[in-house]
Amino acid sequence: MKRYVLDTNLVVRFLTGDHPTMSAAAASLFEECAAGRVDLLLEPTIVAEAVFVLTGFYQRPRAEVADALRDLITGCRLRVPNQQVILNALERFKGTPVDFPDALVAAFAVQEGIPVASFDRDFDRFKDLRRFEPKPKQS
Repeated sequence: MKRYVLDTNLVVRFLTGDHPTMSAAAASLFEECAAGRVDLLLEPTIVAEAVFVLTGFYQRPRAEVADALRDLITGCRLRVPNQQVILNALERFKGTPVDFPDALVAAFAVQEGIPVASFDRDFDRFKDLRRFEPKPKQS
């Protein structure tokens, strides 16, 4: 079976359908994966970059982007390292006004059952997460 690591541009072309040739080619590849004829690996960094491009350059709503990526991940038989964490991060991003990388860090911290060490108070928006803010040593 052929195996490929996905790049952001392929994911974006598939989700936006904005290029007749490339979007159709991307759709064909995802169909092959869904049918079990091709193995596709989607790395978490590519998910993060796709969120950035789709919400930034394409100005798509957060919920639309989160739902589209969730559906792609769960519907196309993609191999996604830490898939449950990525899906949790997409839900956090969809429902909380934070950047996707912060949603991803929060999802990892909750999975591990440990606080996030950060100065960023955006993490306080997640009620199931504790944030640790380091302090300088006292002399």
